Amino acid sequence: MKPNKTTENDLSVNDYIASISTPNKREDCMKLVEFFSQQSKFPAKMWGNAIVGFGSYHYVYESGREGDAPLAGLSARANAIVLYLANAKEQPELLAQLGKHKLGGGCIYIQKYGDINTKVLAQLIKNSISYLQKLYPTKKK
Repeated sequence: MKPNKTTENDLSVNDYIASISTPNKREDCMKLVEFFSQQSKFPAKMWGNAIVGFGSYHYVYESGREGDAPLAGLSARANAIVLYLANAKEQPELLAQLGKHKLGGGCIYIQKYGDINTKVLAQLIKNSISYLQKLYPTKKK
């Protein structure tokens, strides 16, 4: 099996944010990084060269493939800011209150920070972390 490309590393979150070419998107991503850190209680870490992740979990699929992934994360893409929050699609009552967004491939796509209800986003972040920690509990060594 190929190793995962997107792994936690020591690249600078601040350098990644500074590299975002659109000033409004750069500012919104900085706000989101701070917000995710506060809500998750985890520091921001780079995963690959374009995902800011918070916390981590180890997964093992039935196929035998395994790896690590962030419990929650975000990334600035060309057409949107992508929020990586597990189990979001199964929470339509919260998504209905989130504000302007699109769903796709298990991700939430937003255009700007001001479009979303941060109280709802806080709950989605906490739910994502709780869901993944229950699904993939940390094994004691």
